[in-house]
Amino acid sequence: MRKKPGDWICPNIECGNANYSHRLVCNLCGEKKPKSFGKKNVSIGKELAEKSKGLHNPDDWACSSCGNVNWARRNECNLCNAPREVIDEVRDGRGGGFKENANIEYNKYDSDQDEFDDFGRRKKKFRKKVEVSSTAVEKPINDDKDADDGGDGGDGDGNDDDDGNDDDNDDGDDDDDDDDDDDNDLEARKMRARRRIAARKAKNEELRDVTSLRCPVCAVLGHVDTGKTKILDRIRRTNVQDGEAGGITQQIGATYLPQDEIKKQTDQVVKGKGMEYKIPGLLVIDTPGHEAFSNLRVRGSNVCNIAILVVDIMHGIEPQTRESINLLRKQKAPFIIALNKVDRLNEWVAASNTANKSIENRLKKQKKHTMQDFETRLDFVKLQFSEMGINTELYWKNKNMREYVNIVPTSAHTGEGIPDLLFILVSLSQRALTKELAYSPELECTVLEVKEVQGYGTTIDVILTNGVLHEGDKLVLGGMDGPIVTTARSLLMPEPMKDLRVKNPYKVYKEITAAQGVKIAARNLEKAIAGLPLFVAHDDDELEVLKEDAEHLLQDTLNAIKTVDKGVCVQASTLGSLEALMVFLKSEKIPVSAVNIGPVHRKDVTRCTVQLDKDPKYACILAFDVPVDADAQKMAKKEGIKVFTADIIYHLEESFTQHLKDVNKRLQEENKYKAIFPCKVSIIPECVFNARAPIVIGVKVVDGIIKEGTILCVPSKEFVEVGVVASLEFDHQKVETAKKGQEVCIRLDPLGGEKKMVGRHFEVTDELVSKISRGSIDAVKTYFRDDLGKDDWKLMVKLKKLFKIH
Repeated sequence: MRKKPGDWICPNIECGNANYSHRLVCNLCGEKKPKSFGKKNVSIGKELAEKSKGLHNPDDWACSSCGNVNWARRNECNLCNAPREVIDEVRDGRGGGFKENANIEYNKYDSDQDEFDDFGRRKKKFRKKVEVSSTAVEKPINDDKDADDGGDGGDGDGNDDDDGNDDDNDDGDDDDDDDDDDDNDLEARKMRARRRIAARKAKNEELRDVTSLRCPVCAVLGHVDTGKTKILDRIRRTNVQDGEAGGITQQIGATYLPQDEIKKQTDQVVKGKGMEYKIPGLLVIDTPGHEAFSNLRVRGSNVCNIAILVVDIMHGIEPQTRESINLLRKQKAPFIIALNKVDRLNEWVAASNTANKSIENRLKKQKKHTMQDFETRLDFVKLQFSEMGINTELYWKNKNMREYVNIVPTSAHTGEGIPDLLFILVSLSQRALTKELAYSPELECTVLEVKEVQGYGTTIDVILTNGVLHEGDKLVLGGMDGPIVTTARSLLMPEPMKDLRVKNPYKVYKEITAAQGVKIAARNLEKAIAGLPLFVAHDDDELEVLKEDAEHLLQDTLNAIKTVDKGVCVQASTLGSLEALMVFLKSEKIPVSAVNIGPVHRKDVTRCTVQLDKDPKYACILAFDVPVDADAQKMAKKEGIKVFTADIIYHLEESFTQHLKDVNKRLQEENKYKAIFPCKVSIIPECVFNARAPIVIGVKVVDGIIKEGTILCVPSKEFVEVGVVASLEFDHQKVETAKKGQEVCIRLDPLGGEKKMVGRHFEVTDELVSKISRGSIDAVKTYFRDDLGKDDWKLMVKLKKLFKIH
């Protein structure tokens, strides 16, 4: 900016931006202009520099990409993130400084053509030449012919070569220096690439144009089995839901609805309203409704501009409906409520031909008691939303769309209300989302799925939110074995109105502009990971930078998944499925020791074998929607590793739960005589059936649980052991256990040595207790913990003190 007497410096210590005199707030951080700055009596920076203890000192530096002034302590530009190290290198290591005597070599940037103000900012002419500045940085810093000033042929130390230092004796040091130079050169290239990427991003942001709108990305959210996919099937005239495992959506799908098709389906609803279509179409994302797939709903809500919240009119707001509402509130995304399944109302009369018919007219033709049922359920749903702080109204009655959310009654089964839903979706998008839908050339792309397609090999499904994809683009994306660098061989899209996740005939494109769902065919995509961004490198030196970014994103995601030392191993087809499975396992309190994405191989089985020594019941692999390699199956069978596979989370959980039950039952059977339950019993005097071994007596359980294998002793007789419980009977029927308050007949077999007898070694008035030990307590904790209640554990503590067990 050009210096004027009234210009002022932002008082925010983290900002320090120079502002024009007419600005009342800082144009960078929003800080208010200090009252002490007037237009006439204060020159730029003088007074505030003293108050802020040297706001702009000689060590401050200017960014070579955008010209922003940065504090000396910053290592990168706070506006465009360009690194400081490159700037210092270009300036011959002399640091920053914006006073005229700071000795900054601005001639490195061709100062004959580009001038700087007192704060080191390039004038407007220089700012436009971002790419030129990047090229200038690539020039060698020391371009003098005699850089060492030591004469021709000098070795750089300022002396002649005959000073006793033989260059030939320093070959090893020269090699090390060459390696250091290579490392420095690589880092310098990375820094230049990052600066170029930041400059390109800033330039693309300036090119946003509200007159050129892209397709809105619309996410369909709601509880499981509310009819989300069925609504889309009705719009597309497809049958995707019936082809899904269990009829439950478990992956994100994407469908492009062109403008012509939207016009065709809404022509009767729009008639007479004078609506002009400005958007080229809609990109609709179908998300899972099951509670385990909250991460996919988060991902869907993050990329969406607007949403359809599907609510079952028969059930109202359900748990995942509340979660979806909170997600949309967090993203501040507008949404429309599709009150689905109105055809289930009492004696609902469906139209013979529902095409393009308004739901308002269809409601007017229903019977009186049907309308009463509708209004009752509608009021209940509106009350539920009101309790969450959301005002709602039927869309044709809504006069204030800023304060009230539109409700559209629909029936995915009959198609009624679907045209109204499309109409209000387009209308709201064009009215409220103009800025958000302004097209930007900056690429925004997310990988949804990795699939094998016949004739194309392994492909990836992506959502292109902004920018353009070209055939032949250099792609960088996250992979299981590290970042993947490949070239886009083919860009494929299904016909409009077809779901990207379903097998369809594909059309090949040379380039595709956002927003679209795209299938990309390329090499080396077998180990690509879904759920992460996809990058495009414009130059070769950007590849290393983008690979680092992809690697960091993947590591951050996997590190966020917490694992423990003892637990099952989990495999899933995509990152989203893995996160969903982890959420479900956490809710079921199933520990996880390791996670991975992709098919199960031998290395996964090898990793799982360590659980055989730690805890055998967790020596298993839960494989969700992934194949198991034949070699891995053989190895798992040989090592005793269980591999459970399923394409529905419910089935996987059922298989593993049954496995745990079988393992626990086997372990309990093996340790039932080692695990002694705490119990206290009294002898019923008239029920001494056999006083000698084997002793048969009737007892009442005073406290705890008595079972087979329990050793009984008499504390009042110096803990004399009277025998081990061989069997129990109640009402002449054999039972395995007896709890507090029950009266049973028990048979005590001798433990060895002297046989005990009632009346000689102990009396009928004596109280008997189970003889526990440290080993029996540990066995109970490990294998029978759930069989004991709170009072039983209290008795266990008392017996521990009685037997002095530590």
